[in-house]
Amino acid sequence: MAAKKMYDTPMLDELEKGPWPSFISGFKRLRDDHPDERINEMASSLLGQLEHSYETRKGYWKGGTVSVFGYGGGIIPRFSEVGDAFPASREFHTLRVQPPAGNYYTTDMLNQLGDSWEKHGSGLVTFHGQTGNIMFIGTTTNGTQHFFDEINEYGWDLGGAGPCVRTAMSCVGSARCEQSCANEHGIQRWLVNNFTDDVHRPALPYKFKFKVSGCPNDCVNAIERADFAVIGTWRDDMKVDQEEVKNFVKAKGREYVIDNVVTRCPTQALSLKDDDTLEVDNHNCVRCMHCLNVMNKALSPGDDRGITLLIGGKRTLKIGDLMGTVIVPFMKLESEEDYERLVEIAEETIDFFAENALEHERTGEMIERIGLVNFLEGIGIEVDPHMVNNPRQSSYVRTDGWDEEAEKWFARKAEEAAG
Repeated sequence: MAAKKMYDTPMLDELEKGPWPSFISGFKRLRDDHPDERINEMASSLLGQLEHSYETRKGYWKGGTVSVFGYGGGIIPRFSEVGDAFPASREFHTLRVQPPAGNYYTTDMLNQLGDSWEKHGSGLVTFHGQTGNIMFIGTTTNGTQHFFDEINEYGWDLGGAGPCVRTAMSCVGSARCEQSCANEHGIQRWLVNNFTDDVHRPALPYKFKFKVSGCPNDCVNAIERADFAVIGTWRDDMKVDQEEVKNFVKAKGREYVIDNVVTRCPTQALSLKDDDTLEVDNHNCVRCMHCLNVMNKALSPGDDRGITLLIGGKRTLKIGDLMGTVIVPFMKLESEEDYERLVEIAEETIDFFAENALEHERTGEMIERIGLVNFLEGIGIEVDPHMVNNPRQSSYVRTDGWDEEAEKWFARKAEEAAG
């Protein structure tokens, strides 16, 4: 059999000379050491095209349409414009595959997926993209269907690609984290199971992402990356173990605790007493999680736990980066009805987004354009004072009399609840 074609890669070789591991070294191992000659050829051709792109400062991948039977999304087509020069990477499509909630795998699962990908693809895998998918990078149009059929047979499904509901993400959750305030994996499964058709068949103005974090640490970056962010939280007092506080002060010293815990509270809600106990002004606590992270034995989330819903987070697109806007300050998730209500809010949001967003416009940009009040009215959520964004920092919002108006609002809500 003819030897694989080798390409000179002087510019890529430079990337291996730094102190950190290089992806180029991984490509070369596939080219030189993998037992499958087909994968050797694909890796060699890929390196040649990448070197060519570095030389010309131009990308040569173009899109197209590639799908599997019955699905409209989940595959990112990549056809090479320089396929004649680098034939083994002429087609190098990426398949997005939905991972388990919380990214919990067994080694058997990973080996099974790896074996299937080496049979039908390039062997290159990314765990995970920002959308949450496993990214299987590099296969032919024909290999796409074969790989999907094989992994679908033993339980895996394609993720989202294109203007659709994207694959949801959740943090590692209560299985391994003591800060968890919600059933992250249950929330993800409720949302994914109810929107599977919208994942597989793109029909939206642009992408729509769910992300679930079990506490305000937000380890999956839901607030700044998700159109629909679910954040676990609590609404009663933070739990304080004063004996553990004293042990921490004894081990670290009062100066350390004051400098690294007390003075770093953004609302000055903490004070260290003379007897080395910690006093918490829970009314002013904003759940930033800093003190709980530093003094994790002494401080814990409260017992009245639930979630906060935020809408509209995204990276730069039309109007720059946006953080999610709170639309439900607190919501309990204890019964099936509670989860159904969560899904209902998601359905209303997606339906409103589909009908009112412009093409290539994210949810947050739509809200900026039409106004938060119109959006809330459209999805059936009442306006809440907690939704005001930075009232003390806006020169266009008068804050004198704000507290009195807020008290009137809460009083009215209390009267409605009472009868």
